[in-house]
Amino acid sequence: MLKTDGLIKQYGALTAVDGVSFSATAGEVLGFLGPNGAGKSTTMRMIAGFVTPTAGTASICGHDIQSDPIAAKQQLGYLPEGAPGYGEMTVESFLRFVADLRGLTRERRVARLREVTARLQLADVAGQTLDTLSKGFRRRVGLAQAILHDPPVLILDEPTDGLDPNQKHEVRGLIAEMARNKLVVISTHILEEVDAVCTRAIIIARGRIVADETPQGLAAQSRYHRAISLRLQDRGDTERARSALAALPGVSEIEASAEDGRITVIPARDQELAPAVNRALDQMGLRLRSLAIEAGRLDDVFRRITA
Repeated sequence: MLKTDGLIKQYGALTAVDGVSFSATAGEVLGFLGPNGAGKSTTMRMIAGFVTPTAGTASICGHDIQSDPIAAKQQLGYLPEGAPGYGEMTVESFLRFVADLRGLTRERRVARLREVTARLQLADVAGQTLDTLSKGFRRRVGLAQAILHDPPVLILDEPTDGLDPNQKHEVRGLIAEMARNKLVVISTHILEEVDAVCTRAIIIARGRIVADETPQGLAAQSRYHRAISLRLQDRGDTERARSALAALPGVSEIEASAEDGRITVIPARDQELAPAVNRALDQMGLRLRSLAIEAGRLDDVFRRITA
């Protein structure tokens, strides 16, 4: 449903995007992430047809965005960074305007306006002008215009930017629901977003793709994969436990937090430490408050790959 081949964008001597190629299909929620300035938004803008590539191609549902832009954009819903709109328009009039631009017939327009307004909880602000809305509501209006024509491909640039935790949860639920029969691409630098909703993650750094994996696959590359995170009933025993656990076979490193008393036992690659850690603590007579085996940390992998 979406394919890029060797996308390049140069601004004078600066190469913002350097040969990005990937493909994705319906049912995927693809997280496109990287540090600020990595080329995420520029890549999304080229795919959406708002920026012309210096070289390379992008197609949506088989339609090339440069040679067949109208057909390509009919298959696309796009939420750009910042969600620009016409500030003097009300939410209702803006969405009606977008529906007209998208060529929705009368019955279809009425149904979609009702459905989208309800799904994004915009009814209470329908009569307000866009420039009077909070940042969170402006973002929701931006998402509403992107999904109004029910496109098979969605490109969402920082979709939860400015939303409170409850609103983020709702939008993530909407994304997961839409991904059952659509392709959703999320450009973000928020790793929590990737872990929460994405089925696949592409990491871009310095304009190039440096990783393409599932979030679980990326987490497994972390040095914290299979690490044991624990707290003791008596924080006074932390240093004694730390010394004993550091001596166990297969332990690479021990981290201890003075702030909350957490001890993290980091394994050598592919070592299973939980049984040995439990035995050691039991032999010392130390009681646990909590113990968990970590899947890995995306931020650890992200820093290593993009540094």
